[in-house]
Amino acid sequence: MHQTMKAGLVAALGITFAGEALATEWNVSLWGKRRAFTENVEKLAELVSEKTGGEFTFNISYGGLSKNRENLDGIEIGAFEMAQFCAGYHPDKNPSITVLELPFLGVDSLEKEIAVSMAVYQHPATVKDLGRWNATLLMPSPLPQYNVIGVGDAPHSLDDFKGLSVRATGGIGSALETVGAVPTSMSASEVRQAMDSGVIKAAAFAPHAHMSFGTVENATWWTTNLNPGAVNCPVVVNTDALNALSDAEREALLGSVNEALAYYVDFYNNNTMAKWGPLLEEKGIEQVTFDEDTLAAFREAVAGPAAEAWVEDMNKRGLPAQELLDLVKSTLAE
Repeated sequence: MHQTMKAGLVAALGITFAGEALATEWNVSLWGKRRAFTENVEKLAELVSEKTGGEFTFNISYGGLSKNRENLDGIEIGAFEMAQFCAGYHPDKNPSITVLELPFLGVDSLEKEIAVSMAVYQHPATVKDLGRWNATLLMPSPLPQYNVIGVGDAPHSLDDFKGLSVRATGGIGSALETVGAVPTSMSASEVRQAMDSGVIKAAAFAPHAHMSFGTVENATWWTTNLNPGAVNCPVVVNTDALNALSDAEREALLGSVNEALAYYVDFYNNNTMAKWGPLLEEKGIEQVTFDEDTLAAFREAVAGPAAEAWVEDMNKRGLPAQELLDLVKSTLAE
């Protein structure tokens, strides 16, 4: 009798363990804290769990799995299954998508940022480029045009940027360097301390990041319309992990991307941006708006030369650079 009960118990446990084995949990490496920038991933996690009845879930970590500049390396070795990173953090690791960080591309909405990003992500050269890291590009984290916040005297002309030490990465850093600024690259979480200590005098971010990382707290000025570009920050998955999903799990994941991005755009536009203007007013931060002649001069000095230099550099790396740049332009034209 006891043997029968024991056998029954083992069988029951076996079913339980088998049931548990069917559940899939992915570790997801983000950084900082939950904010507008991560709402696409948070929403994706919610949708995937709902669609699979809780059988496919995300364990989202904000800095506990990897440093943000090492997320792509972690994806390569399978340390986690999903991660977010920004192309400008390590352009040599992901040269194909740096086309999306060129200054003055003409991207003036989050919807357009999504369209051009997805077009580039799906190009065979980009797929191959990220494939070196066993990574599959899933979706962008679209950002509005960056602008600069700083301490001290506000710049009212392009000449006033000469010598300004500013945290700016990728094409934005190159653009500001053209007008004499001194760009430096550092992790977003390091920027507030660097500004407070005087290591830098300014930082280029999208509004959500100025709020999330505290650069707005002691700032004295903000450029409203410099709009040199934005950083491109994809969400990637480990390709082996993606291929190991069941058909239902893969459909739940890939079929939720558009909905997650739509939620993200709505959240950014109606939550983050709604708070930004009043916050600047509340803190008495001078809002610097440049006239069209100044902006035109900035674009002329930066856009063409930056694109030409990028194409030349990427051609040397064996990438179809002009094709990728033309893809961005044609997608925007559509």
